[in-house]
Amino acid sequence: MVRIAVAGVTEVIDALVGFQKHETVVFTRSPRLAQSVDHMKPGGTFTYVEYHEKASLVKSLEAVHTVLCFISSFDLQTRLTDACIEAGVKLFAPNEWAAGLFTFREKDRVHQYLQEVNREKMVFEYCLFQPGNFLNYLSYPILSTTYSLILTNQWDIKNHRAIVSADGDYQIILSTVQDMAKVVAEAIEYQGTLLEIGGITGSLISNFELIKLAETIREIETVSRENLEAGKLGTSWILILPKHPNMQVNMDWGSFSEYFLAEIVFGGLKGAQDFLQKFWKEQP
Repeated sequence: MVRIAVAGVTEVIDALVGFQKHETVVFTRSPRLAQSVDHMKPGGTFTYVEYHEKASLVKSLEAVHTVLCFISSFDLQTRLTDACIEAGVKLFAPNEWAAGLFTFREKDRVHQYLQEVNREKMVFEYCLFQPGNFLNYLSYPILSTTYSLILTNQWDIKNHRAIVSADGDYQIILSTVQDMAKVVAEAIEYQGTLLEIGGITGSLISNFELIKLAETIREIETVSRENLEAGKLGTSWILILPKHPNMQVNMDWGSFSEYFLAEIVFGGLKGAQDFLQKFWKEQP
């Protein structure tokens, strides 16, 4: 049995605690949540942490084997990385749960930071778990997760419509939040060295095949490659993302929502998820 720290409240908690093989500690910046016992199953606890206080953070990481991070901030992730190294953490998984979302460039910066840490020698092990698109998003507005935010995207099943690229079809990966959590929980059990990129493939399907399966989608709007590259859609409807308290953007929220969705579609068109099957093919 090892101690696992989860930075941020997320769906993976239920899977880890449900395995009943390890002690799970959830780091939270909410003192109220840290004192609550209503959200946690037996075998897990909440701990209040202040990421700006390194000494306190290092102390919280004592005897921790694995850290799973679900916080997007580059500064907080690098602080957590440094604290993990000082505390002797064995495995670190940064906030890499969605592939192809180039809007979150913090992910690339964190990856580069981790590569630099291990540039001259292996300081500590890390794995970038990437499950592609969450299948749970297709259930919107019906909740299909406990913690993770569910929102619609370019496939608006409820309103029978979809947005596609005018350049044609592309392959996508769909994985449920729950299955992703199980894979991560199993990976922690692995005794060897994990791959640097942990691509998780729930289902491999083309964009048009998914739309055909949905059947009730009757309205499809196409967007030119030029618009997608510019972060524009120009469609009659645009997903407005629910605001996250820790997400800061340098544009109005409506424009950011359009830019975000354009990059999801453009990322799929460029094959952002083609490598995701590699993880388990190469992993012994």
